[in-house]
Amino acid sequence: MSKFADWDAVVAHALTLEGVELSASYGKPAVKVSANGRWFLAVGHEPDTSFVLHVDLDTVELLMATEPETYWQTPHYQGWPDVLVRFAPADAERVAAMIALARDQAAARKPARSKK
Repeated sequence: MSKFADWDAVVAHALTLEGVELSASYGKPAVKVSANGRWFLAVGHEPDTSFVLHVDLDTVELLMATEPETYWQTPHYQGWPDVLVRFAPADAERVAAMIALARDQAAARKPARSKK
């Protein structure tokens, strides 16, 4: 069984990273940086096949160009710093590294605005 076979496995890995918590974004489960409330990993519109990783646009383009069988987008995500990641990837180590990168990028951002 792959290290990232489903949403629960992805979340279990993400929660091993420093300073993160399980929360919600747009009413769906997400993993956020505790200190600033910024999400970096979430359930997307394709919850049976993929999860969403929030990373910079250059990384999104690189991932989709070099490993399109794992990293992809639907029209909903095009132009945004989000990439879909298929469950059970061939290169789980790269996915783990991208989750850590997404966490680091989220941690470097200003705190999220509180919703009133």
